[in-house]
Amino acid sequence: MAKKNIFRIIFHNQGNIYEVYAHEVSQGGMYAFVEVGDIIFGERSKLVVDPSDEKLKSEFAGVKRTYIPLHAVVRIDEVEKEGQAKIHPGTEAKGGNVSPFPMPMNPPAAD
Repeated sequence: MAKKNIFRIIFHNQGNIYEVYAHEVSQGGMYAFVEVGDIIFGERSKLVVDPSDEKLKSEFAGVKRTYIPLHAVVRIDEVEKEGQAKIHPGTEAKGGNVSPFPMPMNPPAAD
């Protein structure tokens, strides 16, 4: 059986930073979106439950592929093995100095 590539995708969503793992990442058919398919959730021990992992599992339950806006993506890495999917508090909550790249504002049309 051929080894599938594993990608780590880190992106901003509603003030939080999401880190998910997937087998498929491409420039989707929709302009300015990254298409992510076959999202991986590792089967961890059932004795210890990670709330952020469970939140991600419930949020992406039944999703075959998702489209992430290009400006929300922080980075995409191809990795050797999957890690644990997680949600980190956004930079506003931690007082960090990293923020999403600003999108240009369209000037009003001249009459």
